[in-house]
Amino acid sequence: MAHLSCIVVVPAAVILLFLCQGGRGAMFTLVNKCSQTVWPGILGSPKLDTTGFELPRGSSRSFQAPTGWSGRFWGRTGCRFDDSGSGSCATADCGSGQVECGGGGATPPATLAEFTLGTGSQDFYDVSLVDGYNLPVTVDASGGSGPCASTGCAEDLNQKCPAELRTENGRACRSACDAFKTPQYCCAGAYASPSLCSPSIYSQLFKSACPKSYSYAYDDATSTFTCTAANYIITFCPSSAPKSSESEGTTTEPGSGMEAEPESGTEEEPESGTEAEPGSDSMQSAMLADGSWLANLATGGSNRLDHSRGGVQFMTFNIVIVFLHRLLQS
Repeated sequence: MAHLSCIVVVPAAVILLFLCQGGRGAMFTLVNKCSQTVWPGILGSPKLDTTGFELPRGSSRSFQAPTGWSGRFWGRTGCRFDDSGSGSCATADCGSGQVECGGGGATPPATLAEFTLGTGSQDFYDVSLVDGYNLPVTVDASGGSGPCASTGCAEDLNQKCPAELRTENGRACRSACDAFKTPQYCCAGAYASPSLCSPSIYSQLFKSACPKSYSYAYDDATSTFTCTAANYIITFCPSSAPKSSESEGTTTEPGSGMEAEPESGTEEEPESGTEAEPGSDSMQSAMLADGSWLANLATGGSNRLDHSRGGVQFMTFNIVIVFLHRLLQS
């Protein structure tokens, strides 16, 4: 009886430890290295501490997410909010009319950092340009095991965005799907499968600049990354440097909020971009310009957040079963 009792108690303790280690989730730290204030938006389940906030230049803020969390982060720019928090943003606005997005997603164009945290196994993450581009964004994993590669788009794609995709006075670059709204560019209708929806000329153009970022709806093979038990750093404008000492903010401790002095929000009013036909001369010239091509925006509708969760849970269950089987045999 004592021997059997030991067999029962030990696996239970091991399973509890295993699940606790896998249940820590991840710490997300958002860092603003842009020369301007960024207003990050957050959409995910379950809800984190906030769904939108102001992040002055040179500052950072951290959030703890539970295991199994699935969601996305993005940066809004050109925002104007009054003392009550009411207002809107020139790019990537979430439509809430408030600093907090309250469950609203980013209005294209928007660069998205997307995550699905594993339940005791791999996390999945990517940086997507499927819904367009407004800011350089990179993701770095810290303290995890596995490949844990850095990903993202550090290029300023707004500088070489083809005229037919340019919008918000040059502060954002639309996807071909958003600009032209055809099934071929959107991988919709008759083109709603990987075998029928191929990268467009825009997608290939943009992929060359940011080869690790999602460029169109079926760009999974080169754009999805994995890591286990890591924390993640999401950096806006990773290659930017402050223009002067006056532009440097105060980096905050994780979870402490922001202490850098915010800007006054005096950016110029956005202007709507002009649309042109696909494949125009401006897009061709962008392809030839100094070899630094834009990353693929080609087809909108970036909805891949939970592609991995069923597999993650299944893998966790199998690991526990195998462990118990070996322990009982011994």
